[in-house]
Amino acid sequence: MTGLLCYCRPGFEPELAAELGERAARAGLPGHARTERGSGYVRFLGADGDMLAPALPFHELIFARQKLRLLAELRDLDPRDRIAPILATLPERRWGELFVEHPDTDQAKPLAGLARAFGNALRPALRKAGRLSERDNPRIPRLHVCFVAGNHAFLAEADTRDASPWPLGVPRLRMHPDAPSRSALKLEEAILTLLDADQRERLLRPGMTAADLGAAPGGWTWVLTRHGIHVTAIDNGPLRPHLLDSGLVTHLRADGFHWKPPKALDWMVCDMVEQPRRVAARMAEWFREGWCRQAIFNLKLPMKKRWEETRLCLDLFAEQAGRPLAIRARQLYHDREEITVLAQPR
Repeated sequence: MTGLLCYCRPGFEPELAAELGERAARAGLPGHARTERGSGYVRFLGADGDMLAPALPFHELIFARQKLRLLAELRDLDPRDRIAPILATLPERRWGELFVEHPDTDQAKPLAGLARAFGNALRPALRKAGRLSERDNPRIPRLHVCFVAGNHAFLAEADTRDASPWPLGVPRLRMHPDAPSRSALKLEEAILTLLDADQRERLLRPGMTAADLGAAPGGWTWVLTRHGIHVTAIDNGPLRPHLLDSGLVTHLRADGFHWKPPKALDWMVCDMVEQPRRVAARMAEWFREGWCRQAIFNLKLPMKKRWEETRLCLDLFAEQAGRPLAIRARQLYHDREEITVLAQPR
């Protein structure tokens, strides 16, 4: 079996399938997507995985939580011995790490216990067979076993430089008791997912300035203040009172679609609930006018034609920004019917 195995948010399989198909076609590669709505994963088959993987880099994919090169599909596994057929099917090479997973869906949650137990059994078997390296080497692929049923699994591998580092592609973040709202997890995940370690160190430093458009009750403002950033929080609604105790927050009761900063800021963040094209146009205005250097913002997607709307909004933003930008977008684990966009100068 050749192709890719990608995980996604349940219910967004059609969007991921459309994205993979369009990007592969643009790269001149054949292939077709296979999926079921609600399954939490998409297979893209028909083209060699070694060709598809570099043509569809993970950092450019929007609706994929994880991107893997598909090795095999095993059906009718005997619960008394699942290890032997897996070892017999795997190619003769070594992997640096093993993830045993299941789709992130309510239907697949009962497989969590099997995944844990099977990983504990398969890991020593792979080591004994000389198929699992003891060294942490990013050049060695990572092996994935994804159970979609007790007797049905996919075998795949990840280039660790071109894949998510987390099981299921999901960073596990905990809600801090001081966070004003759960939306804080969105910005925390965006910073962790869309910025690399060097960028986080360089671009999120104490003393920097930011605006949070549509800030109330203050989840995204709170995340920025934890980096020592001075935030102008723009919203006609109230903020959580303890935010102002930091001395880093200025709350202005104003409309995020009309307020203009008196001078250029390091950051602008925005999680306003509004039509995505209107938000994209407003975000472009901020860059065109030179009001911010970089931004993270969310685009709320419609119920239908979500991939088409995503493309349209990102194209509109890039065209109207008036300057060359590096743009990354991802549907994060803590997002719902939305995507999160990072924009920076090239």
